[in-house]
Amino acid sequence: MTHKPHHIPLKRELNVLGATMMGLGSILGTGIFVSIGIAAGVTGPSVILAILLAAIVATCNALSSAQLAASHSVSGGTYEYGYRYLHPWLGFTAGWMFLCAKTASAATAAIGFSSYLLHLLHLESTIPTTPIAVSISTLLTLLVLFGIKKSNHFNIMIVSITLLSLISLVIAGLPNIFENGISNLTPFFHARTTSTINSFFYATALMFVAYTGYARIATLAEEVKNPRAFIPRAIIMTLIATTLLYILVAFVAINIVGSDQLGVTTQRYATPLENVAHAINTPGLRLIIAIGACSAMLSVLLNLILGLSRVTLAMGRKSDLPRIFAQVSAKTHTPTVAVIGNGIGIIALTLIGNVEITWSFSAFTVLIYYAITNLAALRLPKENQLYLKIIPVCGLISCLFLAFWVPLMIWISGLGLILIGLIWHQIANKLWQQ
Repeated sequence: MTHKPHHIPLKRELNVLGATMMGLGSILGTGIFVSIGIAAGVTGPSVILAILLAAIVATCNALSSAQLAASHSVSGGTYEYGYRYLHPWLGFTAGWMFLCAKTASAATAAIGFSSYLLHLLHLESTIPTTPIAVSISTLLTLLVLFGIKKSNHFNIMIVSITLLSLISLVIAGLPNIFENGISNLTPFFHARTTSTINSFFYATALMFVAYTGYARIATLAEEVKNPRAFIPRAIIMTLIATTLLYILVAFVAINIVGSDQLGVTTQRYATPLENVAHAINTPGLRLIIAIGACSAMLSVLLNLILGLSRVTLAMGRKSDLPRIFAQVSAKTHTPTVAVIGNGIGIIALTLIGNVEITWSFSAFTVLIYYAITNLAALRLPKENQLYLKIIPVCGLISCLFLAFWVPLMIWISGLGLILIGLIWHQIANKLWQQ
C-alpha cells in the first residue's frame, strides 16, 4: 500500500515588486553580460534584431505561462501544467527539461560570475574560474536554505546594483557613438561557420534563453500573493524593462568594439561588457560594469536555485523524483533537500567550464519546455483563459522553429536526455507503487 506524504505548503511572501525583481534578477544576468557576446559572435550586428525577435517569442510564452500560473498557482511551473492539462509524460518531460536547462544555465552564471570577479581583482591569469564558480554556487545554495523572504531581500539589493551598472554603460557609450558613427553595424549579417540564416536563428534561440528568466515568477507561484493578479503583471513588467535594456546594451556594445571582438572576448574570458567599458574609457566605468556583472550573476544564480528547487519539490511530491525531495522545512518553509540536491548538480556542471556549451544546451532544452507550456495553455478551460488562443499557438510554433536551428550535437544530447528521463519515469512509477 502506498502512503502519500503530508505536504507542507510554501508561504506566500512575494508582492508585485518582489515578483518583478525576481524576474529581472533572472533575466538581467548571464544573458546580458555573457550571451550577448556569444550571439554576436555567431550572427554579427544582427544580434540586435535577434534580441527583438527573441523578445517577441518570449512574450508569447510569457503570456501562456502567466495565465497557467494564475489559474493553477502551485510550485513547479510547466511540470505541473503538463500533468494537469496534457499527459503525465509531457508533464514529466517539461520538468525534466527544466531541470536540465536551468542547471546548465546556473552553471553558466557561476562561470560568468567567476570570470568577472577575477577580472575585477586582476587575478584572471593566476586563478582558474572553476574553484570560484563552485564556491559561489555553494554559498548561494546555503542562502536559499534560509527561505524565500531573505532570498528576496538579497535579490532586490543586487538587482538594483545591476540596473545602475547597465544604465551607466548605456549613458557613457552613447556620446562615443554620436561622435564616431555606427560603422560597426555593417555588414549587419555575417556567418561564423554556417549559413547566414542558420547563424541568425541560432543566435535568436540563444537570446531567447536569456529572456526565459521571467518563468521564475510562474515557478514560484505558490509563494506569490494574489497570484491571478500579480503574476501576469510582474511578468509583463519584467519583459518590457529587460527588452529595452538588452537592445540598448547590444547597440552600444557592438558600436563600441564590434561584434567579432565581443565574440572573441566571450570565448576567451566570458566578460564581453567589461571589454566594452574598457574601450569607452570613462573613469570608473570598467569597475562599475565588473561590479554590476558580479551582482547580476549572483542574482541569476540565486533565482535559478530557487526555481530549480521548486520544480524538484513538485516532482518529489508526485514521486517522479525520490520522495525525499518533497520535504519542506516547517521552520523556513524551504524545500531543503531539493535545494541541496540542485546545488550539487550546478556545482557538477561548473566543472565543464565552457559557457557556450552550457548555454547552447540550455537553448534546446528550454525550447522544448516552452513548447509544452504553450500546449498546456491551449488546453486551459475557457473561463481560465486570460488571452486569445493565437498567443500560445504563436509561442508553440516559434519554439519548435527555433529549436530546429540549434546545432545537431545539442539536439542529439537533448533527445538522449529526454529518453533517459522517460525511462526513469517508468522505473520510478513501478518502484514507488511497490
